[in-house]
Amino acid sequence: MKSIGKILPLFLMLSSCNPFAPGLDENLEEGSSILGDPVTIDGVFQNIKHAYTFRDTTIYGQLLSSEFSFVYRDYDRGVDVTWGRDEDMLTTHGLFQNVQRLDLVWNNMISVSTDSLNTRANVSRNFNLTVTFNPSDIIRVDGYATLALARPEPQKPWMIVRWRDESNF
Repeated sequence: MKSIGKILPLFLMLSSCNPFAPGLDENLEEGSSILGDPVTIDGVFQNIKHAYTFRDTTIYGQLLSSEFSFVYRDYDRGVDVTWGRDEDMLTTHGLFQNVQRLDLVWNNMISVSTDSLNTRANVSRNFNLTVTFNPSDIIRVDGYATLALARPEPQKPWMIVRWRDESNF
């Protein structure tokens, strides 16, 4: 009975906190996020990286315009292939579900141009993507992405209207 008297207070103390569920951080500023600010071009690229890192189509889908198109070169057939937003979301979802890890590194911006109203932009940027299906099946892709961005007015989030992939894959 003496041992129960020693264990009971310890049990009561531990039952009120779960060491596997840390408490909510009350010090975070309201509206703060790990995501980039899509009002900036750099924020769009940060969010693409986060979408790939977390394999999260919700983050990714918020970046794509309803008129979105993806273009890549099919070198075997010698033609450019284009698909729309719905097919891109399905393809990206399939990628995210079938890999263990995605590591996307955005390198230098090769070119950036915006219109005089700051509502349209074209950005070319170098990237490195490592796709890990399993520890013995890893693919590395290097290339350039050229994104056409648009927004209804300055200070609104940029949306990706067109993504042209110019990678070595």
